[in-house]
Amino acid sequence: MKPTIRRLACALALFAAACDEKKEEKPTDLQPALSAVASVIASTGPPIMSAAPVASAPAPATPPDSVAAQHVLIAYKGAKGADAKVTRTKADAKKRAEEVLAKAKEGTDFSTLVAKYSEDPGSKTRQGSLGKFTREKMTKPFSDAAFALPVDGISDIVETDFGFHIIKRNQ
Repeated sequence: MKPTIRRLACALALFAAACDEKKEEKPTDLQPALSAVASVIASTGPPIMSAAPVASAPAPATPPDSVAAQHVLIAYKGAKGADAKVTRTKADAKKRAEEVLAKAKEGTDFSTLVAKYSEDPGSKTRQGSLGKFTREKMTKPFSDAAFALPVDGISDIVETDFGFHIIKRNQ
């Protein structure tokens, strides 16, 4: 047993013995026992657990100012910015987005999904990358979802005026 641990064990034994003695006499007067334990602990040097912090409640995370993400956009006829060639209904677009989401959650490479399914001409050639953006840069539902994700997290389906998105946060 290491000397520091041995001293601490002795201090605890001393405290326990003092508590038992004090129970019979005067249970509220434990100051001498506490002082003895404190002096033993003080003489052992740095705290035993100094190398590893004690687990505590996580500090509230500071929300980032910006995030980087990729996305797959599944558009439907009438969606904002949808190509005139898009003829699928909103229901069909959602069904397709569900299929893409399932593949993403199974571990299919996200860039591969973008290449095969995304209908965002602005980001498709960049593997769906939107680069870094602030909350204000995107529509609220998209930003809310992207900023809520952990790095490398994949969102559920996010609906905006542009269609249905599956988002992967990169930073």
